[in-house]
Amino acid sequence: MKKGIMLIAVLVLLGLTSTAFAQETVWDMAQSDKYGKKAGGMLGRGLLNAVTCFVDVIVQTVEGTQEGPPFVGTLTGLGGGIGCTALRATSGVLDVATFWVPGFNGIPVGRSYSNCLEMDEVAAPAPEAGSTYATPVASTVIAEEPVVPAKQHDPMEYVKK
Repeated sequence: MKKGIMLIAVLVLLGLTSTAFAQETVWDMAQSDKYGKKAGGMLGRGLLNAVTCFVDVIVQTVEGTQEGPPFVGTLTGLGGGIGCTALRATSGVLDVATFWVPGFNGIPVGRSYSNCLEMDEVAAPAPEAGSTYATPVASTVIAEEPVVPAKQHDPMEYVKK
């Protein structure tokens, strides 16, 4: 009976955890300014990177073989895969070891296993309730008014005087 209750409790906790992560990815959470979100994100990202680091070798070796000459492409893909595996594993272990450190967001690695150095472009974070972000001034441009570039000063004008 106790095992059944424990199993149900674990399943409920996992269900709640998965819905909490459904809104943001662990990569986004790991870059957060809020400590709780950052710690959970770094721990999740670190575990994911540490467990799946070997996938880089497989993916890059196959892609290198398909793209390049048979032997050279295979060696190039294998070399890139080994390098990305080492980088992803190091990043994962570092994230797991330091997820609790305030203000340290780890060393992010690209999400793609095709190229671990390719970072996704991340939009500026949206202000959250209770945050200290400044509200941006109106950023819409009216199409009817021409945009006048700011006057640029020549630094030599000041030297000539």
